[in-house]
Amino acid sequence: MRILLGLLAGLAFGVLAAAAGPDELARRRTPVVEVFESARDAVVNISSTRIVEVRDPFHRLFDFRRSRPRRLKRTSVGSGFVIHPDGYIVTNAHVVARSTDRTVIFANGREYDAAVVASDREADVAILKIDASHALETLSFGRSSDLMVGETIIAIGNPLGYQHTVTAGVISAVDRDLDFDNEIVMTGLIQTDASINPGNSGGPLLNVLGELIGINTAIRGDAQNIGFAIPVDRLRELLPELLDVERRYRVESGLRLSTEAEPRVASVKAGSAAARAGIEPGDILREIDGDDVEEVVDFHIALIGRRPGDRLDLVLSRNGRNYRTSLRLQGRPEPDAARLIRDRLGVEVRPLPKDLAHQLGLPTGGGFVVVNVDPDSPARQIGMRSHDVLLALGRYYPTTLQELGELVEYLEANQEVSVTYLRVKPPSIFRYRDRLIVR
Repeated sequence: MRILLGLLAGLAFGVLAAAAGPDELARRRTPVVEVFESARDAVVNISSTRIVEVRDPFHRLFDFRRSRPRRLKRTSVGSGFVIHPDGYIVTNAHVVARSTDRTVIFANGREYDAAVVASDREADVAILKIDASHALETLSFGRSSDLMVGETIIAIGNPLGYQHTVTAGVISAVDRDLDFDNEIVMTGLIQTDASINPGNSGGPLLNVLGELIGINTAIRGDAQNIGFAIPVDRLRELLPELLDVERRYRVESGLRLSTEAEPRVASVKAGSAAARAGIEPGDILREIDGDDVEEVVDFHIALIGRRPGDRLDLVLSRNGRNYRTSLRLQGRPEPDAARLIRDRLGVEVRPLPKDLAHQLGLPTGGGFVVVNVDPDSPARQIGMRSHDVLLALGRYYPTTLQELGELVEYLEANQEVSVTYLRVKPPSIFRYRDRLIVR
C-alpha cells in the first residue's frame, strides 16, 4: 500500500512539475540566455589556412649544406560577427593575417568562403565578405563611451574550436593599454574577466541588451580570466574607411559627413547629387529611405550594395527643423587601371598566376607580379624590384587589376601610403611592409 501511495504521489508530483515547466523555464531565463539566443545567428566561426616555413633546428649540427625550410599548412580558428545583411563580417586582423583561404561557419552549420575586404594591422580589425544566398542576421551597435566597471557582459566565439561558445562576466576595467612584443601598442581597451581563449579573437563582446560593445582581441597568457576587447566606438571610427563603399560600388553622393558620432554634413561637393538636392554643410542626416540614421557609420552601411542611379530618400535637420529631399547616386567612370598604377606608383604589374599563388601559399585571385619598376619612382625609392609580388595597398587587399587601379585613383598627390609585398629568394620568401609617397 505504501509503495502504491508513493508511486501515486510521485506521479502527481511529476504532473505538477510538468505543469509548472514553462514558469520555471521563464524564471531560469537570464539576460545571458536571451542575449545568446538573439545574437548567435549573427556570430560566426572562422577557420583559416596559412602557409608557414619550418626549419629543422638541428640542421647546423648534422648538415653542412644549406637547409631548405619545409612549408607546412597550418589551420587556425577565430570568430567574427555580421554587420550587414549582404555578408560583411568583422573580425580581428590577426585572425586572417597571411591566410590562404578562410571559411566562415554559422550556428546552423552553413559554411561560406570569405574574402578579405580590408585589414588594419595596427587596429587589429579586418572586414570579410561572403556571398550568401539570403539576408543575414546582424548585431546592433551599442556604445563604449558609457561602460560601467562591474556591469555584466557576454562573449560569444569559437574558443579552441568549440563553436558558438558563450561565456559571461563583468567589465573589469576600461582604457587599458597592451603592448604586443614592442611592435604594436593598442590603447583604450576594455578589460574583462569573461572566459576568453584562443579562438575567441574577433568575436563580439555584448552588453545585457545584446548590443555590441567590443571585439574580443587578446588575453594574458600568464594569467587567468584577463581578456581584452577593442571598444565598439573605435570600430565606428574605422568602418567608413575600411568599407570604402563609394569606391567599391563606383557611386558618388557628393556628401561628406564629419568623423564625429553625430551624422552632421561636413561638406558638399559642388555640382554633385547632394548639391542638387539642396543639402548644405551643417545639416544633420536623420533618415535614409525611412531608416533612422543615428551615427555616421549608419550612412556608410546604408550605401552598401547601391548602384549608380539609385535614389536615396533623405530626412535632414537644419536649424532644428526637419526637411525631406532625395538624390540619385552618380556613377564614377572606370579608370585606366594600368596607366594609373604606372603613373602614380611607378610600377607595371600583372595579376599573379594561380599556380604561382599556390606555390607561394597565397589565396588565388590575389597579388600582382611586378613586371617593371620605373627609375626614380615612388616604388623604386622604397626598394621594390621586378618579380616582387604586390599584396596590399594601405589597408586593402585588391583581387583584380581594376580594383588596384581604383585604390590608386582615390589617393592624393604626395599622400603617404603603406605597401605590402613579397620577395622570393629560394628557398625563402621575405615579406616587406613599407611606405611610399604617391606622385
